[in-house]
Amino acid sequence: MSRCAWPLLRRLPARAGLALGHGRPAAAALSAPSAPSSSSSSSSGDGASRAPDTSLFVPVPLKPGGAAGEDVGAELTRPLDKGEVLKNLNKFYKRKEIQRLGAENGLDARLFHQAFISFRKYIMESSSVSADLHIILNDICCDAGHVDDLFPFFLRHAKQIFPMLDCMDDLRKISDLRLPPNWYPDARAIQRKIIFHAGPTNSGKTYHAIQRFLSAKSGIYCGPLKLLAHEIFQKTNDANVPCDLVTGEERVYANEDARQAPHIACTIEMCSTNTPYEVAVIDEIQMIRDPARGWAWTRALLGLCAEEIHVCGEAAAADLVKELMYTTGEEVEVRNYKRLTPLTVLDYALESLDNLRPGDCIVCFSKNDIYSVSRQIEARGLECAVIYGSLPPGTKLEQAKKFNDPDDPCKILVATDAIGMGLNLCIRRIIFNSIVKPTVNEKGEKEIDSIPTSQALQIAGRAGRFGSSFTQGEVTTMHREDLAQLKEILSEAVPPVKAAGLHPTPEQIEMFAYHLPDATLSNLIDIFVSLSQVDGMYFVCNIDDFKFLADMIQHIPLNLRSRYVFCTAPLNRKEPFVCTTLLKFARQFSRNEPLTFDWLCRHTKWPLAAPKNIKELVHLEAVHDVFDLYLWLSYRFMDMFPDAALVRDIQKKLDDIIQIGVRNITKLIRASQSAAAPGAAEVVSEDFPTAKRDARAASDRHGAKSPEALSIAVEAPALRRARNPRAPRSGMRQEDLKSYGRGSLANRLLREGLLTQEMLRQLESEWQDQHRNGRYGFGSKRDDQHSSKETGKKRK
Repeated sequence: MSRCAWPLLRRLPARAGLALGHGRPAAAALSAPSAPSSSSSSSSGDGASRAPDTSLFVPVPLKPGGAAGEDVGAELTRPLDKGEVLKNLNKFYKRKEIQRLGAENGLDARLFHQAFISFRKYIMESSSVSADLHIILNDICCDAGHVDDLFPFFLRHAKQIFPMLDCMDDLRKISDLRLPPNWYPDARAIQRKIIFHAGPTNSGKTYHAIQRFLSAKSGIYCGPLKLLAHEIFQKTNDANVPCDLVTGEERVYANEDARQAPHIACTIEMCSTNTPYEVAVIDEIQMIRDPARGWAWTRALLGLCAEEIHVCGEAAAADLVKELMYTTGEEVEVRNYKRLTPLTVLDYALESLDNLRPGDCIVCFSKNDIYSVSRQIEARGLECAVIYGSLPPGTKLEQAKKFNDPDDPCKILVATDAIGMGLNLCIRRIIFNSIVKPTVNEKGEKEIDSIPTSQALQIAGRAGRFGSSFTQGEVTTMHREDLAQLKEILSEAVPPVKAAGLHPTPEQIEMFAYHLPDATLSNLIDIFVSLSQVDGMYFVCNIDDFKFLADMIQHIPLNLRSRYVFCTAPLNRKEPFVCTTLLKFARQFSRNEPLTFDWLCRHTKWPLAAPKNIKELVHLEAVHDVFDLYLWLSYRFMDMFPDAALVRDIQKKLDDIIQIGVRNITKLIRASQSAAAPGAAEVVSEDFPTAKRDARAASDRHGAKSPEALSIAVEAPALRRARNPRAPRSGMRQEDLKSYGRGSLANRLLREGLLTQEMLRQLESEWQDQHRNGRYGFGSKRDDQHSSKETGKKRK
């Protein structure tokens, strides 16, 4: 006899909005209020919500339920026939009405499928289920119910494994980024005066803003680099205006008793939006469009509590600043400046390093080119200074001082685009060694393209600085074929800055975590960006570095706020030693064990000797970054990183050691190359993943066997064209064209993640082996024919 228990079921408490009925589908009665229609646009200003990217929704695992001897449902009815249950569950899944109901409750096809798989597994693997679900399943199996009656239980299960379904409206409100001015009530409470100082490099725009900063009773300078903040800090104190220095790694007080001075020079991420000032200066405002750091300029512009805000930068950012200030009800006064000294684009390229003159600066976009060019210069009996991005600030300043000193024999500078801002240099002529460089687009994807007009102008503008010994500046290229394109780039108008960057705050992420307690920090960030709504004046900054660190330390037990801080640490994720150190910092931090000076010395093997080759120099730079990381964390967790003063002392000593290495950089290059020519390629920047292979290919084509020949071969004209995708190729030989094609494909595959460095090396090795055997290569067919003839002769 069947033990269907409808009367008993009616006496059980209703769950999940259960609607009952005999002999008919209950789906119509189960329908929950439909979700609001969503828009796929992320920049709508009309209030339409953005459709979530459900691929980011990670299901929360649920363990099968039930315990032995506690099956209430079986006592009320009978034990379930799991075979029959499985058949009815599959019927439930295939019903179009159920899929439609799921969509109305936020379950798209992806989530519906995942939820059903989890629901089925939960039922089939549980020794017992809740009494109400057991009774419904039993009635369906004995034809006293309909499979649609399962929907409330299915929906309840779906919301358990996807908790965001129950709080989607709240999550959308938290991630609504359409009104950033409202985040700063203190700034909105005062009427601020905005003055935009617009002009090119070397026009005096920042000088005029700083003069107002110095004359104010209180002020704050916000710059993009530690070097710039340090320069303003020194100039302000030299002018007898007490000024503190605040960067991510240090705080230097002007007053001996550590009282806060009325003036502050800081890196822009460190500016306070709560402290009132008379004058604020925001430098390099065009960086508000930066895919990674633009949020810091947006925060400063909208949030600084200053009566006057002086904004300095390219005129291309003026319209956006006006639009942003229109939303705050503040007017913008634009003051335009012209370059103080003339800048001439020469009609001829340098073509040979023999044509260098005192005051020349060769700009490269990879470390490999820096090493190659500097060695070739010193091989000609000339001394050169070297500046690139990963050098410590002290070393950069020392190299700049060496180059600027009229009594120093060093009259040539080899540098990357790091000279674009932050250093005062006496340069007569800027020479672009190349006009292509790796960039990261708004999606976080790496691209190799010609330098943008704005960057070309900023670098070129360093020549002929006002007040230096050179009354006018000159700019040209190393290679003749690049000159026409450089002229074209410099003649183009700088495209207007169209949007300002935003970044989720710790408070917003904490509110997300409250609703989604089981989600990882990386997943929280992904869902936040997926649901975020911004209007046309803003964009959400790239968060790949943040997510990389979040995934790296996810297994370490940290509270959310501490985890967030570790993930915002400023480090280069391409440096394994620094990343490993952050991981060790986080692990020891989680155990509540202070990171002492002795521990850090053991980890970095301090004291360290002067580098003997390039590899050791690169490692010293990484150790310097580790010390920076320690200092950065010490200002956020003082009790856990207690030895900041001691670390700062050894960091200065390390800076001196690195300076010794850079002064002898050509010796280090020779030491690196003397072991084996391929070893020289190991110092290639990761930004140019095919440079190692291209160097070998060029060496083979030009018969280069020695390290010197290898360096020269790297600069072969065909290879330079391969690095420049827009350069004219009419004069390329067929073999060079084929080489160009291979390089472009490799770059593209590497950028798209379809090929790794290890795969590339393996392919190169296999290709060379097969080429030597005559099985592949451009002459393989001819070689095969030749081989056949030789075989025939031997047979005869």
